[in-house]
Amino acid sequence: MFSSNFPLLRGAIISIWLLSSCCRLFAQNTNFENYGLKPVSVKMSVTSIGGRKAVNVSRDTTIKGADIPTFVRLSNTGDFRNGTIEVKLLSRLLPAAEGYARGFIGLAFRISQDNSRFESIYIRPTNGRAEDQLRRNHSTQYFSYPDHKFDRLRKEAAGQYESYADMGLNEWIKMKIVVRDAQAKLYLNDQPQPVLIVNDLKLGASNSGAIGLWVDAGTDAFFRDIKVVKEK
Repeated sequence: MFSSNFPLLRGAIISIWLLSSCCRLFAQNTNFENYGLKPVSVKMSVTSIGGRKAVNVSRDTTIKGADIPTFVRLSNTGDFRNGTIEVKLLSRLLPAAEGYARGFIGLAFRISQDNSRFESIYIRPTNGRAEDQLRRNHSTQYFSYPDHKFDRLRKEAAGQYESYADMGLNEWIKMKIVVRDAQAKLYLNDQPQPVLIVNDLKLGASNSGAIGLWVDAGTDAFFRDIKVVKEK
């Protein structure tokens, strides 16, 4: 009986192998030693923290404004539209950080060639365990540059593009963003449910571009273990 079904079984095995091989072609781990890293209005270095190599990023202090192109652009991940981006990140406050600093750190994606348009999801680690409930509700944030920054979204749709999540400064947090057309979901620390769901990415479902390691004012940021899996 096994021999009579063997051609069918073999065909199934080949199909699975081809599918898995196809998927692997779209998966890419960023190797920092390749220096496919392009700082945009940030200071950047490859360093070691806790015995692991990481990219250290802080925003150029001469740059003014919030939710702007301040990231390390990953030039070796190619054009990204749909798929999954994973990274482990840690943020600290710089010694000269202003009182509004929250350890802002996250990812930018679908970045245009000239950095003039992109989507972003980031976190505010100091808010995750604040005694003020309203601050806790602002632990995660989506924004779209240039027209839909956090202040406009908060004013026009309070609570829709932010959420609470448990997190803190000076600890490694695993961030995963899953992008499907006009939707993006944020997962933290391998939790099965997303902590933030955005169903209307402001640049549209067909937009594509680069990926960036994003920071904002007052943050001493570290990134490691980046993985990008692209989908059609």
